[in-house]
Amino acid sequence: MSKVKTVLSWVPLVLLGLPMIAAGGAKLAGVPDLHASFSQMGLPGWFGYFIGACELAAGIAMFIPRLTALAATGLIPIMIGAAYFHLFYAVPSPAPAIVFIALCIYAIVLRRKDATWYPI
Repeated sequence: MSKVKTVLSWVPLVLLGLPMIAAGGAKLAGVPDLHASFSQMGLPGWFGYFIGACELAAGIAMFIPRLTALAATGLIPIMIGAAYFHLFYAVPSPAPAIVFIALCIYAIVLRRKDATWYPI
């Protein structure tokens, strides 16, 4: 693969990985605004920390080619939940979650041959 293609293949993974690391870290740090959404949906308080740990782990795994497809597969249900929350609980827009779902699908397709396990 040429250098340009290599760089371009990493850009979407960085656009997915870094926000997941930031969001997961913020949830693990206990940022109140982020945890309010979970209680608003009637979920237990620990669930925000669980989702934060999943997001952080998946964000880091985006940079490990053998784990990228698995991490992206795990992020899809989390992003579906985020889109649901944004649609039904009067917050701005589900668009970012939908973009992240598209990036997850791209990551799965891109890294499926590198993975020890892949869904497609």
